[in-house]
Amino acid sequence: MLDHVSIGVRNIAKTKQFYNAALKPLGYSCLSEGAESLGYGKKSVAFWISQSKRPVPADMESGLHFCFVAEKRKDVDAFHAAALKNGGRDNGKPGLRTDYGPNYYAAFAHDPDGYRVEAYCANLE
Repeated sequence: MLDHVSIGVRNIAKTKQFYNAALKPLGYSCLSEGAESLGYGKKSVAFWISQSKRPVPADMESGLHFCFVAEKRKDVDAFHAAALKNGGRDNGKPGLRTDYGPNYYAAFAHDPDGYRVEAYCANLE
């Protein structure tokens, strides 16, 4: 349905460190990079990030978050560990979320700007 999503951030260098590390275990990489922009995906860019003077303030009550697909549960675990090691904050340790579905395995973090990000896997391995 969607071709891509874009967000604005305060510090592109700090954000790059976070997303390079957090998305690597999921098989995503930075496919496009400029002085004030980054584009992540597998074969094409689906997640754009740009430095902004006024990024949308993170708001836990807004419901806004970005969920990235993982192939295996160990990738979700690695996403979460890398996120916390590279400037992110915990927002839910890896584990089953049976209220979302019987095989919904996910982990949640806040990126350096406070955006909520998630890695999710439906596979049993």
